[in-house]
Amino acid sequence: MENKIGVLLTNIGTPDSPTPSATRRYLKQFLSDRRVVEIPRALWLPILYGFILPCRSTKSARLYQKIWTEEGSPLLMHSRQLRKALADTLNIPVALGMHYGHPSIPHALEELKKKNIQKIIVLPLYPQYSATTTAATFDAVSAVLKNWRVIPDIQMITDYADHPLYIKALADSIQTAYDQHPSKKLIFSFHSIPKKYVASGDPYQSRCEKTVSLLAERLNLTEKDYALTYQSRLGRAKWLQPYTDKTFHALPKKGITDISVMCPGFAVDCLETLEEIAIRGKEQFFKAGGKNFRYIPALNDCKRHVELLVDLIRNN
Repeated sequence: MENKIGVLLTNIGTPDSPTPSATRRYLKQFLSDRRVVEIPRALWLPILYGFILPCRSTKSARLYQKIWTEEGSPLLMHSRQLRKALADTLNIPVALGMHYGHPSIPHALEELKKKNIQKIIVLPLYPQYSATTTAATFDAVSAVLKNWRVIPDIQMITDYADHPLYIKALADSIQTAYDQHPSKKLIFSFHSIPKKYVASGDPYQSRCEKTVSLLAERLNLTEKDYALTYQSRLGRAKWLQPYTDKTFHALPKKGITDISVMCPGFAVDCLETLEEIAIRGKEQFFKAGGKNFRYIPALNDCKRHVELLVDLIRNN
């Protein structure tokens, strides 16, 4: 029975390089997903091809250039490190597949197929379930498997927003940061989604709130000690609020000039954490009158994160 069980570790993906052309390919694939953008295609595609891709590709490329490393995209680098740590600990095949870009989910599944895997545990690196992320991963996996003659047993981990080891790992990271530099306010920033998705039944908001509630309880935080905000909105539709950037502008006016920021919904550091928060968010906060701004890194491949994911896999 050796090597009959394997793990498909997935993440959202990244451009292959910080160039307009590579970023355009990535955004085209990402923003064409019906799970991500639910606007009817006849309305959305002209907007996507006529306005968003021509304008956003160059702008996004410049943002990626700010955080690009010798090993490439931080998201891909950290995801690869996490994959290796899991494989070394579990001693079973672990393949990494990006929903958009490379290495792709189809490539990762073929990698497991060549190893004659009979059961695949799918672990999307999205702690809080949303149709825009976790369900989109299910769609991508299903699209590949529908062409296989022999379908392996599939177990998909859809959410771990309230897993005790997840909460502990985040709390330990916060405590370590606070032991060095305590702040007046702790901001928990999550990727936003349109409000109408939540109104249609997406549990994402409640799962984010659950994570923060458990963290506050574990760290003995009062309501004045922290705030939950949402970042990375796109377009003019109403997204989940309060918005992170507007919070950065507002806090100094309320006399709060010393903050720390954590992004619990991002398993590894990426454009949204490193550029949008650690660089641009800091600039926004200082411009509004802030004095001290500290970004608490994502869990990445730290020991506590590996222990959490190993526990999730073993329990499945």
